[in-house]
Amino acid sequence: MRSDGKKVKDADPMYTIVPYVMNKRYDAMNMITLDIPLEPLKKYMEAKRAEGKYVSHLGLIIAAYLRTAAFFPLLNRFIANKKIYDRNFFDVAMVVLKTGGKDDQGTMSKIRFDYEDTIFMVQGKIDDYIISNREIKNANSTDDLIKNLLKVPGLANFGVGMFKLLDKFGILPRKVIDASPFHTSLTVSNLASIKTNHIYHHCYEFGTTSVFITMGNPREVPKRVHGQIVFSRCIPLGVVMDERICSGSYFASAFQSIRKYLTHPELLEKTLSEEKAGEALIEGPSSETSE
Repeated sequence: MRSDGKKVKDADPMYTIVPYVMNKRYDAMNMITLDIPLEPLKKYMEAKRAEGKYVSHLGLIIAAYLRTAAFFPLLNRFIANKKIYDRNFFDVAMVVLKTGGKDDQGTMSKIRFDYEDTIFMVQGKIDDYIISNREIKNANSTDDLIKNLLKVPGLANFGVGMFKLLDKFGILPRKVIDASPFHTSLTVSNLASIKTNHIYHHCYEFGTTSVFITMGNPREVPKRVHGQIVFSRCIPLGVVMDERICSGSYFASAFQSIRKYLTHPELLEKTLSEEKAGEALIEGPSSETSE
């Protein structure tokens, strides 16, 4: 019935019952910090800049998460009305500060990505999104929806309450879902852009967002190498997850995948199909022969 997802009918019984035990998203939030080594990203970005191509830290992080979600599809699930859904799209919500306005004047909307997107496609969509939303005079569909709700006294309270009720039963209009920054595969906040440390941001109870990532100021992280303590400059990611969409071990494997792509960003230059084809070639044909 929902326009943004399909109900999962073959989920493990344990995960089917969990949303009844933890029926609020904020009751099911797990948090972790991922420290991503900065050096591989810096080298890659400098190499691309020498080729006349711009790639940002944010673009790499979103591209790595997107490619990981292609191989770990449970990351793109959500819980609604105690039911588990596979999301139909991959949308990422972001906050953009307006130029020429007050310090806290910004907007929040979302970008739709495709699993086949390369790092350059991801970066292009991010750049287009920022340009179209940064000017004070520009308003996106989210801004328009909010303005309409605030035009009539009391309409916002009634409207938001109605949206929540319709969303609960899966009949929220597609137009509202498309405009809503709360119905996303992932929400990202680049706090390093305002020189702030990473935080653990809650996943909104309204909507369907299951993962929220904040990127903070780079920091020195100690680790033991051959018996010596060395410091590695890292980008900390504060990750908050709705634990009801998959197991802890599944999340852990997904995070290892994200680390792989951010350690070797050149992998993200291939499309998903090209990467899968490459893996098939590495595995090679079966050694069995028929008589």
